[in-house]
Order: sequence, then C-alpha cells, then structure tokens
Amino acid sequence: MAKVPLLGPTQIDVAVAVGGGPDYISSFREFIKKGIRRVYMLLGHGAPWGIGICFDVVRGAQWLKQTALIEQENLMLGNFTYHNPTIVHFGPQAIDQLAGELEKYGPTVMLTYGGGSIKRAPEGQKSLYDQVIDILVQTGKTVVEEPGVMSNPTSDKLIEGAQLARENDVDLILAVGGGSVIDYAKGVAVSAWCDEDPWEKYYKRMESPANRIIPVGDILTMSGTGGEMNGGSVITNHEQKLKIGHVFGPENMPKFAIMNPEWTFTVPPYQMRAGIFDAFNHITETYFCGTDDNTSDYVMEGLMRSLIHSSRIAMQDAEDYEARSNISWVSTWALNTFVGCGKNGGDWEVHMIGQAIGAFTDATHGMTLSAVALPYYRRVMPYGLPKFARFATAVWGVDPAGKTEEELAQVGLDTMSDWMDEIGAVKHASELGVTPDMFDGIADATFLLTGGYKRLTHEDVVDILRESE
Repeated sequence: MAKVPLLGPTQIDVAVAVGGGPDYISSFREFIKKGIRRVYMLLGHGAPWGIGICFDVVRGAQWLKQTALIEQENLMLGNFTYHNPTIVHFGPQAIDQLAGELEKYGPTVMLTYGGGSIKRAPEGQKSLYDQVIDILVQTGKTVVEEPGVMSNPTSDKLIEGAQLARENDVDLILAVGGGSVIDYAKGVAVSAWCDEDPWEKYYKRMESPANRIIPVGDILTMSGTGGEMNGGSVITNHEQKLKIGHVFGPENMPKFAIMNPEWTFTVPPYQMRAGIFDAFNHITETYFCGTDDNTSDYVMEGLMRSLIHSSRIAMQDAEDYEARSNISWVSTWALNTFVGCGKNGGDWEVHMIGQAIGAFTDATHGMTLSAVALPYYRRVMPYGLPKFARFATAVWGVDPAGKTEEELAQVGLDTMSDWMDEIGAVKHASELGVTPDMFDGIADATFLLTGGYKRLTHEDVVDILRESE
C-alpha cells in the first residue's frame, strides 16, 4: 500500500472541508486544474467524524488511484473516438501517387503555394511546381493559382482566397508548401462557402462549419507543423493583434498528403530548426498533462527520442535522407491527433503564448514556442513534478541516482535547454522583436487554458515573457 503524501501544516496553499467518496475525488481534479498544489483537507465534513490531512495534490491523486479509491477517474485512455481520414504517400516516389488522388475530384483545382521557392530547381531538373503542373494537366484539371501565402497567413489573405475559390467553384484545393500554406488551404476550404465573416465565425467564436467544405490535398515541403494530417488552421489578424488556431474535425483534414523528405533538404537552416522545435513542442504540449499511466505517453517518449537523435544528425548534414525522413514522420505523428488519444486535450499553453507573440511580431512560429517553453515549463514543473522527472529519465536518459524528484526534473529541463542550443532554437523573446512594452498586450492576447498542470494568470504570462528576455 502506498503511503499517504502528507505535508506539514505550515506548507499549505488552501484549506477545504469535503464529504467522502466522489466529493474529495472531484476536489482533487479541481485543485489540479487551478494549479493548487498543497491542501489541508478535512475529510468527512458533515459526518459525525472528520479527518484533517495536509495533502500534496498531485501525489494525493496518484495515491488515491493506487489504493483503488479512484476507479473510474483518470484511467488510462478513458473515452475517445479516433478518426483520421488522411491518406499519406511517403518517400522519394510519393509524387507518383498524385495523379491517382486527383482523379477522385472534379475538374477545377485551386493550386496554392507561398513565395515561389517551389519554382526553383537545380540546373537540368524540373522544379516541384513544374512537376505538379504537368500532373494537373495530364489529369485534365483546370488550374486556378493562388500564390503568395505568407509564413503567418492573415485574415485578409483568407478572405481573398475564399473569394477566389468560390468564384471558380473549385473542386479541390491543392496546397504545395509548409505548414502555413496548408493551414491557409484548410481555412479557405471552410470559408469559401461561408455566408458570414469567417474570421469572426471560425476563429473568434470557434464555431463549427455548417456550410460546404472544399476538399484539401497537400504536398509537404517543410516538416514541423503536422498540418499535413490534421484539421488545424492558424490565421493571424494584424489589426486585432490576434493569432488564433482552430482545430476543425475530420471533415476538414486533408484528404491526402504527398511527402518526400528530399523536398525538405533546401529549407533554410533557420526554418529547419524552427520546424524541429515546433514538432517537439507539439509532443510536449500533449505529454505534460495528466497523472495516469497512459500508452500515449510511452509513444510520445519514443517520438521525442527519435526526433532528438535525428535532429543532431540533420544539424551536421541537412541532406541525410534517413534523418530528414525520420524528422518528417515524427512531425506528422506529433500532431495527427493519435498521441492525443486519452490525454483530455493536452496543455497547449506554450502555443497560446507563442501565437500571441506571433501576432505582435510576425516571428517564425517554431521560434516563438522555443522562446517561452523553458520559462513556462519551469513555472509549472512543481505542479506536475512526477511527469517532469519521468521526462528527464525516459526522454533525456538522465541518471536518477542520488537525485530528488525535483532535482531530476530540473536536470531534465536543463538537458532540454542544452539540446535547444545544439539545434539553434531561439531562447529569448527579444530576438524575435518582443519588447517590454508589448508584455501586457501579449498577455492579453494569450488564451489561458486549463489542460496543463497549472492554469496561468495574466501576471504569469508577463513573468514568463520577462524571464524569456
């Protein structure tokens, strides 16, 4: 039998009185959501008896589960439905599968891409753009081009693309590029036939689409975002200084994804590094929540170890196919909703702060995450200490001998910091153009979520930005 995790009476954060059974079980859930760690709890309130105990909330929840007092709360996996309709064609010959996918859709295809890098190719070779156009022509498609998608697609660009798609009654949107282009395509897909302002409907009010949705297919040229196999679409409104992501359901996931890791070889080093950290953070956002023994956590630990290993190789040789293919595949699985099964949504607060930074600075997404990840995780670590200690040993291989749980957790984050230096991830928000006069505005633009170990306050976000300076 596990020992009750007791604290001294001078260490408590709050005192409560609760009844038995479900009352104290639900109380533990609320304490964890609110970031309350140390509690004096009078059990049996209202009964002719009562027991006063000073509890460590996180360990208390674990103890209750171990002693079978929690039988249906926080069990591994719980209830979920997993559905991902995206067909993935992966490898050097993946482009050969494009014609077969195009045949499934009508005659008009909207081809969307970024600044034109897909039109460049080594001398004597066809560019990716030319290869795609050839296949579109061969399959008898009418092509409507929508170039110029920026790295952080805007609400104005969204309206432009939606209007173009609707005017041409397109049957398929084919996105060729990285995460921003694919996010944009998914945004256009739900917006083209929307009869109201899609920014307000989908990104401010977070409503689900009730109108026609145009199918999307993608050809991925940069790893990191995972957007090739999920329903997420992140759009920036510069006027309102907001950058908001809406994760739509399976109906707006790409119907197919064409992935050749060789296309990622020419991505600029800064963008490669940002993509690596973006993928890593997608995993940690899902990993750092919950206290149960969850299969998804073991899967994520393996994905993180693979990404760390391959990133080190890619930093030495950007054209190492094996490393780049592993980075691509990990990036896809980091955010195709699979590892989120049974995780009750995950944390995602690093993304909320990072997106707010992006709305103010237009900085590269992955680097907005790396700039605040360490100060955020150090702030919430005391509230999820067992998981952070596990992170140190299972992901970074830290030897636990002679270390307290807190020391082990701290060494894990220190080791993560060292790896971030290895790959050149930004660790200071000032490098992204963030200045102290922006702190309050960024905090105001940050959605404060409840899925992690501690719900932040406005002041917490300001402190994290200050610590990231």
